[in-house]
Amino acid sequence: QFMIQGGDITSKDAPPEVKFGDGDLEYTISAEFVYPKYFHKRGQLCAARTGDELNPEKASSASQFYIVTGKHFTEMELDKMEKEKNIQLTPEQREAYMIEGGSPHLDGAYTVFGEVVSGMKVVDKIQFVQTDINDRPLKNIKIKSMKVVAK
Repeated sequence: QFMIQGGDITSKDAPPEVKFGDGDLEYTISAEFVYPKYFHKRGQLCAARTGDELNPEKASSASQFYIVTGKHFTEMELDKMEKEKNIQLTPEQREAYMIEGGSPHLDGAYTVFGEVVSGMKVVDKIQFVQTDINDRPLKNIKIKSMKVVAK
């Protein structure tokens, strides 16, 4: 109940023992944080990236992405998070995190660039497949088709 990730360029037809997550193109994309307009509510499509210690500017991966599944938060949990992170969630964010769910701890640290508008049942099925110790699904899951619509 966090997210599912894809886009590792080495993953296509990789044998089961290969760990995913390090395969990427030879460039990154500058981070784009339009906080709080785009945030990590359930269903958001976001750019993955390497960690802060290797990537202090938080540049996005050129190929890897994730879709937020997240969890539902209580008002008390959100209050505590605001206090600990010294942030102020908007009423829209609070409502989304309580009703739809999400991963608010990622806000302002990863670029949100799209949203799943249909097919979250498929995302949920992927989220709960059996995985190995590295969180790689025991059986490969491939995106056979998708449709991107610009707004």
